Amino acid sequence: MNFTLTEDQRLLQQTARDFADREVAPKAAEIDKQARWPKEIVQQMGELGLMGVAVPTEFGGSGMDAVSYVVAMEEVSRACGSTGVIMSVNNSLFCDPVLKFGSAEQKEKILKPCAAGEKLGCFGLTEPMSGSDAQTMQTVAERKGAGWILNGSKNFITNGPHADYVIVFAVTDKPADGGKVRHTAFIVPMDRKGVSRSPHDEKMGIKGAHSCTLFFENVELDDSERLGEENQGFKVAMVTLDGGRIGIAAQALGIAQAALTKSIAYAKERHAFGKPIAKFQAIQFKLSDMATELDAARLLTLRAAALKDAGTRHSLESASAKLYASEASSRITHQAIQVHGGYGYIEEYGVERHYRDARITEIYEGTSEIQRLVIANWVLKA
Repeated sequence: MNFTLTEDQRLLQQTARDFADREVAPKAAEIDKQARWPKEIVQQMGELGLMGVAVPTEFGGSGMDAVSYVVAMEEVSRACGSTGVIMSVNNSLFCDPVLKFGSAEQKEKILKPCAAGEKLGCFGLTEPMSGSDAQTMQTVAERKGAGWILNGSKNFITNGPHADYVIVFAVTDKPADGGKVRHTAFIVPMDRKGVSRSPHDEKMGIKGAHSCTLFFENVELDDSERLGEENQGFKVAMVTLDGGRIGIAAQALGIAQAALTKSIAYAKERHAFGKPIAKFQAIQFKLSDMATELDAARLLTLRAAALKDAGTRHSLESASAKLYASEASSRITHQAIQVHGGYGYIEEYGVERHYRDARITEIYEGTSEIQRLVIANWVLKA
């Protein structure tokens, strides 16, 4: 498999890198400290085509591919994990399923402005009592004439406080015999009567990427707002998450790369016992392990993206990339603090922010435990 980037991919990577260095990185610490939604950066990402990287140009996107998305996501996340996941949610969890499952009308009226960055989307699957186990979902949509009535809530919804649209999954078929429930996906405008949202969550990391709980009280939906086929919402969710996991893996890569880069620079500057600590084998071994893990995670992520671009089933590869990249990012950011010593624990040096931001990548869009179940199911089929 050839991982050499094409000219277009390299150009997007450089564009994202320049933007991240110039506009994002200088504000990252302030965004984190103030838990500030980076409105101006989100707008700039839209202008650069970063909010719909793999969406065809006729639907407002950049018309590129999943590998391009990965390299751009890594660059943005290297500068700021919060900004990276805002970009990821709009690309992977909103635009991608609307592109795959949306009607012609939905693509024209909803996908187009969201991919162009003029509007913002989010993804509502998780509930207060329903995370990894979708069979316990309590949000329901009931038929009413030619439409639906939606009731329930969704929590931990990244972009939720600022989004214009949310993809909501609701139970639409609950067998009386206690069999498996079936779900349907809907695209719900956030200004629809009956939709409300809580104040944004106070979190350990990615503080600028606001999330919240969404509430739906007797929300009236037209059948044209259904995404995909009735009772096929689980398929929509699983296909979406296969791609979303690639985005989170790329976010984890960026966070880890930032921590490694800072650790290398610090090890060359910091002196102990008369020489730079980079001369000590203990530090060299840490840096070599960090670099090797990062490279392995990047290759896994690029493989999953390449398979997605080829139209090949990539559930196993996406789960592997997300699992390894997220856990490697946590290990790398942990060691970055260790390399920095006491300074690693100080906000000024930035690595403690990367450590906090990395931790969530092991949880959202499928915990590490869920990724291991997905991987196990595939390898046991062999």
